[in-house]
Amino acid sequence: MTDLDALVDHWLPLPDVAERLGLDVGKVRRQMQEGRFIAVRHGERRILSVPERFLVERADGGWEIVPSLQGTLVLLGDAGLGDEEAIRWLFTPDPSLEGLGNGPVPVRTPIEALAAGHKTEIRRRAQAEAF
Repeated sequence: MTDLDALVDHWLPLPDVAERLGLDVGKVRRQMQEGRFIAVRHGERRILSVPERFLVERADGGWEIVPSLQGTLVLLGDAGLGDEEAIRWLFTPDPSLEGLGNGPVPVRTPIEALAAGHKTEIRRRAQAEAF
C-alpha cells in the first residue's frame, strides 16, 4: 500500500471513468491530455487510474468531472507539483477546511472543498504552494 492508497479511498480505471461519463475511452483520454483531470498508474498491474472523487454526480443522475478541478490542477502544476503530488495535495486532510462545509458532510480535503463549490479558497491555497 502506498501513501496515495491511504489518502484515496477508491480508484477508477479509465474504462470505468468513460462508462460513468457516458463517453468512449478515447474521449476520456483526450480530456486527460487537455488537463481536465489527471491519472496515475496504480495498483499491482499499474493500470492508469483516476481517484473516484474527481467525479461528482449531477442533479440529473449523470456524472461529471469536478468542474473546478482543471484550473486547480493548472495552479498545482505551476507550483511544480507532478500528478502524484497534486493528488496527494488534493486528498490530504486539512483541519482548516472544516469551516468551509455547510452540508451534511464536513469538508476535510481540498478535493471535497472543490466538489462542494469552494473553488476560490482552494485555488488561493494552490497558488500559495508556489511560494
